[in-house]
Amino acid sequence: MTIDLTARSTVIQGESLREIMETIPDAVVAAVITDPPYSSGGFTRGDRMSSTTNKYVLTGTQIERPDFAGDNRDQRGYLKWCTLWLDECLRITRPGGSLLMFTDWRQLPTTTDAVQAGGWVWRGIVPWDKGDGTRPRRGGFRSQAEYVVWATAGAARTDVDECLPGWLHVLDGVTEPGWLHAPVTQADKHHITGKPTELMRQLSHVCHRGELIFDPFAGSGTTGVGALLEGRRFLGIEKTATYAEVARRRLAAVEAAPALFDDSGEQDPLELDYPTPAEIDEETQPERDA
Repeated sequence: MTIDLTARSTVIQGESLREIMETIPDAVVAAVITDPPYSSGGFTRGDRMSSTTNKYVLTGTQIERPDFAGDNRDQRGYLKWCTLWLDECLRITRPGGSLLMFTDWRQLPTTTDAVQAGGWVWRGIVPWDKGDGTRPRRGGFRSQAEYVVWATAGAARTDVDECLPGWLHVLDGVTEPGWLHAPVTQADKHHITGKPTELMRQLSHVCHRGELIFDPFAGSGTTGVGALLEGRRFLGIEKTATYAEVARRRLAAVEAAPALFDDSGEQDPLELDYPTPAEIDEETQPERDA
């Protein structure tokens, strides 16, 4: 397989570690920004083996989205698996490049172990506050935070002048200094565990405009949308065929909307006509049945 590393955006459907990543040359990626399957969502093996819809979608949610693969490993399996693909990500990342890897509270200790076992230099964690409406618990605390584990390929870069906030905060209507304003909305969510586009736009600033951001678990392509909107290039891999097609079409829609890239404010990326996963499933069903 030959991958065009000069394209503005590319999404490849397949298995990241075995089929695709080994074909990527050394030291071509400026940053790895990814939201891998957490293998979380439960305290027992039975819980972890449930569908991702049962684990991560709140009761009463009206919009249905396809399940995704790779979310049922136990702690030892998750650690080993992450170490394997993180090692490959390190190989393809240029010296000093950043890794930004999402995780939740259950997997945070294992994730930071895997990052270091994969050869990265762990630099810290950044909490992402998702807002007051997320997963309330009577008599306890809301599960309203996830975390970005930050690491670098050796010594950190010194040619990126911007200093990103140390707290990724959701605050409806107001952007506070030092916080990223990134509300979670259904209009901006194309995957069961999708992250806000604004959040991913801000994270892309760990590298320069024109540089390549890689996501080995691209999902519905929000890392790529954020990268394109901020003038970076994007390479993504996604195992689930429906989500890979969602990602391709979202990225194509962004590339075809020049008003997104000027200062007029005439085009909102959330107003683009993106296909839904259900629509793509309906389109591709005859091909899968053939």
